[in-house]
Amino acid sequence: MLNLPIYLDYSATTPCDPEVVTEMLPYFTQYFGNASSKVHPFGWQAEAAVAQARERVATLINAQSREIVFTSGATEACNLAIRGVWELYAKKGNHFIISKTEHKAVLDTCKILEKKGACVTYLDVNSSGQIQVEDLMKAFRPDTILVCIMLANNETGVIQPVKEIGLLCKQHQVLFFCDATQAVGKIPVNVEEMEIDLICCSSHKIYGPKGVGALYIRSRNPRVKLSPQITGGGQEDGVRSGTLNVPGIVGFGKACDICGNRMKEESEKMNRMLNKLRQGILEIPGTVINGHPKDYLPSILNVSFERLNSTLLLSALKSKIAVSTGSACTSGSLEPSYVLTAMHVDRNKAKSSLRFSLGRFTTEEEIDFVIKELGHIVNQLRDG
Repeated sequence: MLNLPIYLDYSATTPCDPEVVTEMLPYFTQYFGNASSKVHPFGWQAEAAVAQARERVATLINAQSREIVFTSGATEACNLAIRGVWELYAKKGNHFIISKTEHKAVLDTCKILEKKGACVTYLDVNSSGQIQVEDLMKAFRPDTILVCIMLANNETGVIQPVKEIGLLCKQHQVLFFCDATQAVGKIPVNVEEMEIDLICCSSHKIYGPKGVGALYIRSRNPRVKLSPQITGGGQEDGVRSGTLNVPGIVGFGKACDICGNRMKEESEKMNRMLNKLRQGILEIPGTVINGHPKDYLPSILNVSFERLNSTLLLSALKSKIAVSTGSACTSGSLEPSYVLTAMHVDRNKAKSSLRFSLGRFTTEEEIDFVIKELGHIVNQLRDG
């Protein structure tokens, strides 16, 4: 028997995996020490747990544990990376290159820095949502210090040519920051192969707790340094001060461990269900898939429904199917998605789009129900 509403908004957040919760629980009551209290067993236990979690996060992206800095989430990690580079590398230059479809955590941070003197080049994307590598090549300047291109888009699932971008940045001796929040744990991410210098990820996108994330900071070839944005206790090698959220970090580490072990089978399962959902939705007249035909995550499908408004659709679906119009951070906006607008999607089609995102606990039965119910509701609304 189906439990309604069916949750297909895994890109906004995920439920904690039961194994993650089990691993976290003792660190609320039994092992409650402060990881910075290094003079007694309570602190040592907490420190050891954080060290294990750090290793697990690092393993998932092929990094070294010392290159992982824990944060409160991906938004803080984005701010730390961008502002940290801006402040520390100011003598070299003040020019950033980013894409127009970055998450607001990147776009808004760059806009603030523009007011402080930064110069930002915003790269266009094509109708499939990818930047053109040729455009990036032309955008480099002697004063360029950072390129910010996300790995996979949170609204469309489109994957960028990150390896090519990383190689170009390496050739120009420019740092490369990649927002991999939607990709980590779902597809293989290798910071060495991709030539990434800074990468952010978030626990609650991969079945861990909310309120914890990480920033990878390359330690060699080149060694990247950042100006800290939160100062005080000198935690995380002075890069990010503040008492560590030990239970959250433990949960994040366990979530990374599970993702690493199950990635192949989960990716195959989600791909199968996403294709089924795609085919079922395309059988509804007047539907268009927004995104790249091949380079996309196995978990996200962005669809426009002609002659309908997404707000009306959401209202009709909400008691049975939980989806969104795009990023959870901008879902309250009445304007069409800036991501779809950048992809040259017609304004009316952009305003009729919904994002379906699948996850670990999505079932075939749920997909069958969604296809049938969606077709019924779309036809009903159009007839009305």
